[in-house]
Amino acid sequence: MSFMLRFDRHMAGHWAGRYDEDLTPVERTAENHILGEIVPRARAVGFLSHAHFFELCCWKSPRSKRRCLMNTEQFVEEVTRVALSTPSEQLRIEALTLLSGVGWPTASVILHFCHREPYPILDFRALWSLGMDSRPDAYDFEFWWGYTLHCRGLAQELGTDMRTLDKALWQYSKENQASWDY
Repeated sequence: MSFMLRFDRHMAGHWAGRYDEDLTPVERTAENHILGEIVPRARAVGFLSHAHFFELCCWKSPRSKRRCLMNTEQFVEEVTRVALSTPSEQLRIEALTLLSGVGWPTASVILHFCHREPYPILDFRALWSLGMDSRPDAYDFEFWWGYTLHCRGLAQELGTDMRTLDKALWQYSKENQASWDY
């Protein structure tokens, strides 16, 4: 798998800024809540509460609400505790997919916001901005880990953090991607 950034590397800050400008007041409030409350608490206690898990899931994919609600508080706590503490990268991401309503993209959101290590959000927009013309038939650990390592290297090369890179990748696609056949 090979990734190639579709925009000039020096424009990452520009595209991330456009992301911030495009947020509605409701989206801005949700993102501020994630960054100001959910992230610090999850990092401090080492797991997500069901309420915070649900908010992250809805932020990524509102369609998953019903399935995410099916998880018990205890199951959410235990699964997220494992994912946020294990040294195994594969267990870290795949454990999260045990939760109802959580696929690879939503699992990546949980790691992106709640883990101390930098993780990109797995999203069709980001993939397109990295040169993929179609998304993979299915996500697996090998794909996700390659994507993660590429994004970590790119963020370092650009001298930025993962959140800024994620915003730039997403926004560039939003403004430039004509369509993507699913």
